[in-house]
Amino acid sequence: MLYLIGLGLNIDGISKFGLETVQRCKQVYLERYTVDFPYSTSELADVIDKKIVLADRELVESLSIVDEAKKKDVALLIYGSPLTATTHVSLIQEAKRLGVKYKVIYNASIIDAVAETGLQLYKFGKIASMPAWQPEKKYKPDSFMEIIQHNLSMKAHSLILVDIGLNFSDAIIQLETAAKKYKISLKDLVVCQALGTSQSKIIYRDIKEVRLYTGIRRPYCMIIPSKLHFLESEMLNDFR
Repeated sequence: MLYLIGLGLNIDGISKFGLETVQRCKQVYLERYTVDFPYSTSELADVIDKKIVLADRELVESLSIVDEAKKKDVALLIYGSPLTATTHVSLIQEAKRLGVKYKVIYNASIIDAVAETGLQLYKFGKIASMPAWQPEKKYKPDSFMEIIQHNLSMKAHSLILVDIGLNFSDAIIQLETAAKKYKISLKDLVVCQALGTSQSKIIYRDIKEVRLYTGIRRPYCMIIPSKLHFLESEMLNDFR
């Protein structure tokens, strides 16, 4: 059987059900290619008291984990909640196709946690993913800004998830460069660092101030707020 188990946002975030399940599994994988973890693999191994095998993108997307789950109980541990990445949905599709039983054990994710900013979740539009640019390879994709542009046209907030390994200073450069190309005027920006952990931090500043800010560490995400309800405005101003 295949288990997709959400780890939540901090080292102790795995649920009691998830912990009991993973301890029964014969093979435990950890998906580490979609997010910068706020803790180490060894720290997690101590919490679950099991040996962990790191699963890269190639291994997960090969769907070989599903084949393995035909013969024994296999767990794939995923930061946050399991189905926020489309790759993990593909695992379920493959399990159905092969007749392999599966179970999803949900948990808190960044999509829940950003509500701490005071921004109302139902006022968010499509989520944008910002890839890390590679100027030396002339790889500078900026289509994420199309999503932001669409959200702003609907007066919806934009959550931006950044690529693994992308430093905050580089992300701000990419954001401003892409916004200029799409003729989007950036004003205030919300930045969320390691929500749900002891390193949690939320800042709300003008983009010019954010550009000079060096205190943000991975993992983090950014929010471009649209039109604010007065309650949202009151909450956000507490983070200035």
